Amino acid sequence: MRHKASVAFPHITAYFKALSAYISKEYVHIDFRQSDILRLHEIMMSFAGYEYGGQYKTDDNVILEIDADGNRRVRFRPTSASETPKAMEQLELAYLDARGNANINQLLLIPCVILDFLCIHPFRDGNGRMSRLLSLLLLYKNGFDAGKYVSFEEQINNYKTYYYEALRQSSAGWETNENSYFPFIENFLSTLYMCYKELDKRFAVVHGKKITKKARIEATVLNSLTPLSKAEICKILPDVSPTTVEAVLGVMVKTGLIKRIGAGRMTKYIKA
Repeated sequence: MRHKASVAFPHITAYFKALSAYISKEYVHIDFRQSDILRLHEIMMSFAGYEYGGQYKTDDNVILEIDADGNRRVRFRPTSASETPKAMEQLELAYLDARGNANINQLLLIPCVILDFLCIHPFRDGNGRMSRLLSLLLLYKNGFDAGKYVSFEEQINNYKTYYYEALRQSSAGWETNENSYFPFIENFLSTLYMCYKELDKRFAVVHGKKITKKARIEATVLNSLTPLSKAEICKILPDVSPTTVEAVLGVMVKTGLIKRIGAGRMTKYIKA
């Protein structure tokens, strides 16, 4: 059965499909390069039914905000369409160079790159969703994979007022290099923390009793946004034996809670 949001919001569905089909499966083989970014945008937009994905904007765009009286005004003017390819090339090179610097903390670098991406606003549509996909890509590549099991997007939406305020503060003066990255970095790290906090609930204590291993395995698979292999479940729940994981998965498949995808070592499980 399709979730109602899947029917009502094709953009949301497209985001999660791109996350599942490309980021979660291929992150080891892709990087923060223009070719990969354009390919990711093409995949995401195609899932939403659009044919203009995979290419930078051809017209200038603006970021609008609406005041309490309903009046619209321009809050931010991103990089012009004519300057976007060059700006993205510079961003790619700057990130790859900074990533190789052992003195730069990757958890501080990633939100800076994402903010720059948002300020360039390189696409006609889908820039916000792309920023979340790229955030997860860079986090996964640096070993921070809570987003595989807890929705990074959902955590942002839960506190979207704070997210947009941080974005507003950090983008102010960006075009003249007079902005402060700190508000956006702080919000980004808070969002990541909330993802790990949510993941940690699977190890929670209820009424003084630790949740059973069976319940934790079930929660891990049923709450996952993408299919999980037995090895991935064991990684999330290191104190649970592979034999126990396999036994619980077998019961869940038989009872129709989850379905099996693939075969052999490629077998994964997802909520039915």
